[in-house]
Amino acid sequence: MRFLKIIALVLFVVFVGIQFIPTERNQSDVVQKSDFLLVNNSPENIGSLLQVSCYDCHSNNTRYPWYNKVQPIAYFLERHIKEGKAELNFSEWEAYSNRRKNSKLRSIISQIQDDEMPLYSYTLIHRDAVYSDSEKEMVIEYMRDLKDKLK
Repeated sequence: MRFLKIIALVLFVVFVGIQFIPTERNQSDVVQKSDFLLVNNSPENIGSLLQVSCYDCHSNNTRYPWYNKVQPIAYFLERHIKEGKAELNFSEWEAYSNRRKNSKLRSIISQIQDDEMPLYSYTLIHRDAVYSDSEKEMVIEYMRDLKDKLK
């Protein structure tokens, strides 16, 4: 029993200790001129859907939830955001070549159709990020139109 108390105390000290190790924040007050929504002059309804469902992980401006201050959750979120931005960064859309844009649009369409995006782990807490069937079709159709314009 004494052994379990020591382990619990050590775990508690480690948990408290990691709370003081800061994480990098993915926030900016500036919307870049190269942002997907600006470059494509996206309609407001599409823009709001993408911002709610995609931009937290795929842009340079994450809206952080309250639990981002709790470690190790903050480490998980930051790693997830870095991976998301490495795959697609809407804030830097204009810097992509047309070939890469075309590839990203194909991927966006496919992942939304297959319910791979937004991630299930994200939508568990962010219920407003879940697309209805009509919203899903609207975003897919918009991405298809953009893809056709790139040809």
